[in-house]
Amino acid sequence: MGCGKDFDTGNCVCDILKEIAEVQNDVIENCCDSSCDQSIQDLMGDNDNGNGLDTVPVLLYCKGNCKPFKGFGAHPRRIRDVEGSFYFRVKKVKDDCCAVLELLRDRDDNEDNPDNPVEQHTGRLRATGICITVDLSCFCHVTCLPAIDAFN
Repeated sequence: MGCGKDFDTGNCVCDILKEIAEVQNDVIENCCDSSCDQSIQDLMGDNDNGNGLDTVPVLLYCKGNCKPFKGFGAHPRRIRDVEGSFYFRVKKVKDDCCAVLELLRDRDDNEDNPDNPVEQHTGRLRATGICITVDLSCFCHVTCLPAIDAFN
């Protein structure tokens, strides 16, 4: 097998993985129990009324060190209190791949665990109203967490 003989993205690893995924999908249905696709499907719900979920929380990992990204911002009514979070709600993605992300925080306002942000109880995440703008080209990885209700 060559270096991604059916694809030519300019990235050998990408070409090989695309080829593997294509062949695997021909052999067996290739679904994941936990993935961005699954979180999006959960958010959409199985019926016209939805299921009360409104957010797919995401974690982003920085290029280079590939460590979890922690964003910071301040609420306009509490500008002395800078808040930080590893969890985000996507508000908008522009054509140039700049994105507006809203910080999500634990309902109990506990500090994120800096060693392992995934250890938080994601079902308790809430919207903060604090938004930041990021360049998505700065990230190497995204993890989608199960869909939640971030506004109640």
